Amino acid sequence: MLRRGMVLAVLLLALVGGSAAAQARPLKVVATFSILAGITQDIAGPAAEVVALVGPDGDAHLFEPSPANVKALSEADLVVANGLGLEPWLDRLVAAAGARGKLVLASAGVTPRMEDRAADPHAWQDLANGRRYAANIAQALAAAAPEQGAAITARAAAYDHRLDQLDGWVRAQIATLPVAQRRIITTHDAFGYFGQAYGVTLLAAQGLSTEAEPTSRDVARLVRQIKQAKVRAVFLENMSDPRLIRALAHDAGAVVGGTLYADALSAADGPAPSYEAMFRHNVAVLVAAMAKN
Repeated sequence: MLRRGMVLAVLLLALVGGSAAAQARPLKVVATFSILAGITQDIAGPAAEVVALVGPDGDAHLFEPSPANVKALSEADLVVANGLGLEPWLDRLVAAAGARGKLVLASAGVTPRMEDRAADPHAWQDLANGRRYAANIAQALAAAAPEQGAAITARAAAYDHRLDQLDGWVRAQIATLPVAQRRIITTHDAFGYFGQAYGVTLLAAQGLSTEAEPTSRDVARLVRQIKQAKVRAVFLENMSDPRLIRALAHDAGAVVGGTLYADALSAADGPAPSYEAMFRHNVAVLVAAMAKN
């Protein structure tokens, strides 16, 4: 009887230990691109291991999946996507991977900005929307890892506070410039939400997606607008071909004002390795250039 009791005790300990190990295992989370991955990891902390399908300096509009992407999706507990038409490739990729992880739409509840009857997917460029993204992601993480729920909720609250403070800083920086100077030219139309939220007028060489190349007529029109608006600086984007914007600057008599991070973070050792750092970098570059308009 004693021996039998010892065996039962060992089995019980193994079961408890296995259950604890299962609970301690970090969630496997796949985010569609680096900005979402950064937000998710900041909120999840040690509760999740987050990977991005489209990494730093990558272009989600032109994404081509790899075998590693398929494997990551097949093992994911959660899949965090932007929605609003940014990832038309995602449904096919999820099906091909046989992914069973819960799909989380970070933009759920966001009122989309419409451009030529299409939703602008770049909603994260308004920090009010970024806070909505973070809340949606936090809710999904806490539901998927209830034993970590309190810690996730606490990190999410701190993150939300930081974004609220950052939003105030952005508004204060933009307010240092007269309204007439708040004009920028970018590679593609990724800053519509930013302009709408913070009172900046934008022109772009491309539409909402980098897939469509601008025509010579589009470029000529934009050159005229740059000259008429007396915009001093045009901006590169980290995930776009720099040749177009450099040609625009040359033809319009403008200068390249710096690199903006629109659809992707920088590498860890770059100027925009997180969502918050991205905003601080972009606003500093923009304000310095717009001051010369």
